[in-house]
Amino acid sequence: MSATTPDPAPAARSRSSIRSLLRLWPYVRPIRARLGASAVVGVVASSMGLLIPLVLKWLVDGPVTDRDPSGVWLGGGLVLLLGLLEAGLFGLRRWLVARPLAGVEASMRSDLYQRLQRLPVSFHDRWASGQLLSRATMDLQILRMFLAFPLVFLFVNATTMLIGFGILLAQSPLLTLVLLGPAVPLVVLSMRFETRYALAARRAQDQAGDLATLVEESVLGVRIIKAFGRHRTQSQAFHQQARDLRGTELHKARLLSDLWAIIMTLPELAIGVALVVGVLQVSDGKLSTGTLVAFLTTALALRWPVESIGFLLAMSNEAATAADRYFEPMAMQGAEASDPADGKDADDLAADLAAHAPGGDGLRMAGVGFRYPDAPADSAPVLAGVDLHIRSGETMALVGATGCGKTTLTALVPRLHEPTSGRITLDGADTAAMPVARLRELVAVAFEEPTLFSATVRENVAMGAGPSGADEAAVLRALEIAQCGFVHALPQGLDTQVGEQGLSLSGGQRQRLALARAVVGRPQFLILDDPLSALDVHTEALVEAALRDVLRETTALVVAHRPSTVALADRVALLAQGRVAAVGTHQELLRDNAEYRRLMSGLDTAVEPLERSDAR
Repeated sequence: MSATTPDPAPAARSRSSIRSLLRLWPYVRPIRARLGASAVVGVVASSMGLLIPLVLKWLVDGPVTDRDPSGVWLGGGLVLLLGLLEAGLFGLRRWLVARPLAGVEASMRSDLYQRLQRLPVSFHDRWASGQLLSRATMDLQILRMFLAFPLVFLFVNATTMLIGFGILLAQSPLLTLVLLGPAVPLVVLSMRFETRYALAARRAQDQAGDLATLVEESVLGVRIIKAFGRHRTQSQAFHQQARDLRGTELHKARLLSDLWAIIMTLPELAIGVALVVGVLQVSDGKLSTGTLVAFLTTALALRWPVESIGFLLAMSNEAATAADRYFEPMAMQGAEASDPADGKDADDLAADLAAHAPGGDGLRMAGVGFRYPDAPADSAPVLAGVDLHIRSGETMALVGATGCGKTTLTALVPRLHEPTSGRITLDGADTAAMPVARLRELVAVAFEEPTLFSATVRENVAMGAGPSGADEAAVLRALEIAQCGFVHALPQGLDTQVGEQGLSLSGGQRQRLALARAVVGRPQFLILDDPLSALDVHTEALVEAALRDVLRETTALVVAHRPSTVALADRVALLAQGRVAAVGTHQELLRDNAEYRRLMSGLDTAVEPLERSDAR
């Protein structure tokens, strides 16, 4: 919500905040007993503090007036005992909730991570990583603090004020009415504050996510920034966003300070007026000295519950905003969010996997179309009615001009994107009805832009083997196929950490490791998106020679831009205008198709508009 959005009505905003916080109930329910116990303990602890003024009343009107030293010692001991009990009970309250709430935070973070892993690629194309990171860290910390403190103390302090004002009313109805004078303006100011603070809190949390995105991009792209000398530009962008966030935080601080000043000033004035009225009543004999002392001591004990209203409301509003931000990605629906395997036990899942066992029909696409969800309604689809059949054990090369939809088409096979029309089958099984776990076991992918993780070479390669993992022999075989002999010269060999994004390696080395990851699990279907583009001609020849043996054992779709890569395929499919324009062998298409000849000769200078996925 932007700063220019009109403020909702206070009552509506309050109801919205409550609804946002109620969404936390599934996570809070398992620990509701301990939260309830902590609230009860907190009320009892606060009640200990309210008993102290009653002891003081007895002391002043009794032992002090009667000059009884033993009674004074007894009263002092009671006050000390009540203080120790109050401190001990508050410590017990904290102990009751500390470990369970850490578990709630861990559970919410785990659920968010799992959902982010399962949401389709189109979701991650739209969402900045810094926004997701801030939701998984800062927002969850805010929610844990809310559950640990404001949630409990809103109840504890409200109960304490009811008990305290009951005690005050019993001691002096007149003085109690004097203290209650600021109640109405405090309620009105609190409601107004809640509305304005909620908007500022949302803006600050969104700005923090944007700042995290900028920092992440600057770190990952530091080579580009340095190479083009853009560090000043990036620094200016960072400082601008940091200033915006600072301004919003200062705005929040001003709102809170204004409310805090009013909340502290009005009760203090009321206590001062009550003191003057009380002294007059004592002088007239209408009130005992002990009663006045007890009344004022009780009023002072109630200062914290009253003054904490602004602080607790601020934390509650930030928590409501954090809950909204947390549940935004959690509520996103996508292909993998409704995996047919969800909710099935191991036996049912095993039956599903057996039902989708290979049947020998290969990879078939029938009328496959695709349009990005956020594409303009009047724009042409990226793919429009693709019909393609790759026979079992066959290697098909996919060629076409830049931006024609090759990368998008390969992403549809493992369901990184969902087709908007048509169907894709693997050996006769519809991928849309297939459990995602089974689909990812059948299909391996090597992307043109290889991504490696901050892990060892062995771990990066073995990731392609799926949950079953890969033994040493399988990893070494995959490295040999991809001509990754360079790993043995690394400081720790296969146990060398490749660094974040694999940037400690060259582009060709990263691409070869990504290819090794794709073939390590001996997949039945292999999707290669121009996997040799970063290799020199000599290394490319060696990789192709080793890759031929792998391709004989699998059904493969290979995106190709060079004749050397096309030579790996049994047949070639030409993609143009979102459709398969021609299919045949390399020689047949060279002979019969002018567009294919231009592509292979490199004479085609007309480049179509960039495909959306390439731009991303």
